[in-house]
Amino acid sequence: MSQVGVMRVAVDRGSCCGSGNCVVAAPEVFDQDDTDGLVLLLRPDPPPEAADRVRRAVETCPAGAIHLTSTTGP
Repeated sequence: MSQVGVMRVAVDRGSCCGSGNCVVAAPEVFDQDDTDGLVLLLRPDPPPEAADRVRRAVETCPAGAIHLTSTTGP
């Protein structure tokens, strides 16, 4: 039986500078708070088809406020 990694996303709103790059890269996973412009995480467990867009969001975040982890499941 093969094991599949599952992407998990976490954000640090305290580090966020509100650039919005994450929302542009993966709007199904990230949004910006209407009040302060900081990142809102919509889906901590994004679907596999969003993985490349989420990685792009991580790479383009100027504050380094987005973190990826993966878990291994059955």
